[in-house]
Amino acid sequence: MTVFSVWAPDVSRVRLRVSGSDLSMDHDSARAGWWTLDVPSAAPGTDYAFLLGDEDLPLPDPRSSWQPSGVHGPSRVYDQSLFSWSDGGWTGRQLPGSVLYELHIGTFTPEGTFDSAISRLDHLVDLGVDLVELLPVNAFNGEHNWGYDGVCWFAPHESYGGPDGLKRFVDACHQRGLGVVLDVVYNHFGPSGAYAPMFGPYLSEGPGTSWGSSVNLDGPLSGEVRSYIVDSVVGWLRDYHVDGLRLDAVHALVDRGAVHLLEELAVAVDALSAHVGRPLSLIAESDLNDPRLITPREGGGYGLTGQWNDDAHHALHTLLTGERQGYYADFGSPQTLADVLTGAFFHAGTWSSFRQRVHGRPVDRTRVPGYRFVAYLQNHDQIGNRALGDRLTASLSPGLLRVGAVLLFTAPFTPMLFMGEEWGASTPWQFFTSHPEPELAAAVATGRRREFGAHGWPEGDVPDPQDPATYLRSRLDWAELDKPEHAEILAFYTRLIALRKAQPDLSDPRLDKIEVTHGDQWLVMHRGGVAVAANLAGKPQRITLPGFIRSVLLATESGATVMRDGVQLPAESAVVVALA
Repeated sequence: MTVFSVWAPDVSRVRLRVSGSDLSMDHDSARAGWWTLDVPSAAPGTDYAFLLGDEDLPLPDPRSSWQPSGVHGPSRVYDQSLFSWSDGGWTGRQLPGSVLYELHIGTFTPEGTFDSAISRLDHLVDLGVDLVELLPVNAFNGEHNWGYDGVCWFAPHESYGGPDGLKRFVDACHQRGLGVVLDVVYNHFGPSGAYAPMFGPYLSEGPGTSWGSSVNLDGPLSGEVRSYIVDSVVGWLRDYHVDGLRLDAVHALVDRGAVHLLEELAVAVDALSAHVGRPLSLIAESDLNDPRLITPREGGGYGLTGQWNDDAHHALHTLLTGERQGYYADFGSPQTLADVLTGAFFHAGTWSSFRQRVHGRPVDRTRVPGYRFVAYLQNHDQIGNRALGDRLTASLSPGLLRVGAVLLFTAPFTPMLFMGEEWGASTPWQFFTSHPEPELAAAVATGRRREFGAHGWPEGDVPDPQDPATYLRSRLDWAELDKPEHAEILAFYTRLIALRKAQPDLSDPRLDKIEVTHGDQWLVMHRGGVAVAANLAGKPQRITLPGFIRSVLLATESGATVMRDGVQLPAESAVVVALA
């Protein structure tokens, strides 16, 4: 027997279309605004849809777990209990001490599916990855998309492999000791196939975001909308066994209630973690530089596990590349990186020239551990939102690429790689879509060209997101691993990650235990019994270290000369040493 239910508070009647018949649904006496109906014959695999009022337009279930015919088609009954898991002994992966690896299922392999991605998991194990972070996989319109246009917040995208495909992927990760973090978007619905707002007030009547109308988190009947999000969050973690969620752009969640949605999510996830007996993480993407997000609830915060740290990226990126446009304007000096390494945020109640206002709030470095901040040299945003989607390999020397990697993996934060970064992939990662609607496709392409034209890029240089070639260019080329120059970079990243895990001082998340000195294009980070020296200049430099050198743990170039209290570093190189 299958019980169908749907929240539709503002309609006079709801019908269920199933097995060729339209059946009237009943008011649920226990839940205001809900409609329900038992259909004993509707077994798993049965297609169904809802009809609202007197309309003859079949609509998919807002809580559908399976959309085999796409976001505009009928929903299909899916029984979460029928999948045979083999991860009964899985104890999870906590964020502290972990290395994250961000990947996009559609471009990670040529086939672009969950099953094909499984064939590359051993590569991640050998690299030293702990948590695989998937870009959004919930259903969106079209075949190829970054995933941030999702409209079905409970259903994995069908062309990736649907619900069973995601479960096979997570199960395979757990068999190899890899945890899974899933990127999810709750700040807006995508522009095509978002039928949930036809059922009820899922959208706010107030100001929207750059992606469309805001989700109704604090207006009339917002309690059910909040429950919709909470149930989606719990469902991914419980039904698909994922180990954490990355919450997209939480600064766009407009919530003026006494208990913010983020805190509500943290409470629900903590309760589920206690039940399943393994750590479950919530990691926010936030533009606020507000440590309240990751402050425990006992301390008046929201209680999230961690947050992405764009300041760490900007400090590293500008120092390595020399770029200063847009939001990079305030970054670029060794002092900026020193501030980030010791205090997590650069903008911490300081003036932001990009925003033309004071931005951020200081982090209490004696109480907030560095592992709560996810840091990266590259990610999907920082590559894909460049006009050409070019990686650092397109602009940096091999020496500076290694220096950047050393600074990332010896920092007190949780490091994250973007797929292919570990071998210096030459393939770009560009913004691509496959909207079937011609008007929407044209609007997206025009908007993209206009956005980058305002930043000085010729319109002809900006790839058309709808051109299939844009998507194809963005797929990883695994054959590059057979080339010596790429294999050498991979070996270096593997050694670097192994060093981080072997040295307790390098995984120590205490921000107040870090000392940084710097000068003209050089920087030294002192971490207990370990020191990291980086020469960013195009010439050799002698750098004094805070103690006597006992041994060299890792060097990016063979020409480093060790002296009693310092090192002579070749141009664009770094060294990690143990101190006596």
